[in-house]
Amino acid sequence: MALALSPSPSLPHAHVSHTLPPMSILRRIPLLHLKPQRRRLATLAAAAVRQDITVWTPAPLAEISPAAESLFHVSIDISDAPDIASSHTRAGQYLQLRVVDVGKPTFLAIASPPSIASASGAFEFLVKSVAGSTAEVLCGLKKGDVVEISQVMGRGFDVDRIQPPDEYPTVLIFATGSGISPIRSLIESGFSSKERSDVRLYYGARNLKRMAYQDKFKEWESSGVKIVPVLSQPDGNWSGETGYVQAAFSRAKKIFNPQGTGVVLCGQKQMAEEVTSIVLAEGVSSEKILKNF
Repeated sequence: MALALSPSPSLPHAHVSHTLPPMSILRRIPLLHLKPQRRRLATLAAAAVRQDITVWTPAPLAEISPAAESLFHVSIDISDAPDIASSHTRAGQYLQLRVVDVGKPTFLAIASPPSIASASGAFEFLVKSVAGSTAEVLCGLKKGDVVEISQVMGRGFDVDRIQPPDEYPTVLIFATGSGISPIRSLIESGFSSKERSDVRLYYGARNLKRMAYQDKFKEWESSGVKIVPVLSQPDGNWSGETGYVQAAFSRAKKIFNPQGTGVVLCGQKQMAEEVTSIVLAEGVSSEKILKNF
């Protein structure tokens, strides 16, 4: 997932209801015992039930402003929803957002750290405007417009798995595009980065115009995170890393102690898969590779 995560799929409710047993029975049937087609329909029916019980809370937009090319800062005022604010407890969590008169909700990773919600009563997001999507409609709204949000979802990044810092002095963070959104929450939440000797963020974008949060790099580096921007299509003046983040990391490697290394991933699927293969081959434990879903 702005890093927006993918919009939720539409569910064929009409076809599910007359071909499957009641949900009370369905819940007691192990899916593996169903034929593939009925297993798929059962999964869709269960998803439909989950969507049906979503509680939607209206909330006004506090800010919408450009963050980079096709990316927008979006801040939502949740001061009247303290229960939702307090449910954001870990970087990497997300929620659903819907716009009035727009069919599908969109999933958005929360970019601000949990402390922001409790201190200022706001959730901040980095939203990619994709043509024809709910996110595009959202990015066209203005301050004061009201949207609806769900409760906070997901387990977020389980940083307890790479604690204490003296046992895991190396943390390698990888993000592409709007996948930097929950990574911002992680960095600004604090995960003892100053107490670790080697914390690196490999952050990939097409070019500098597409790279959000450049104004935060100095602050992040002062917190102990080395920023390694990687551009896949840079202009002629770029002298930094080029290509994809997984290739940039492969060139650098420098995993000094695989047993003492944690990895955080968010962004393009191919990137996540290739980085995972690289670090596993280097000896990093799969239990120390953190994702937010």
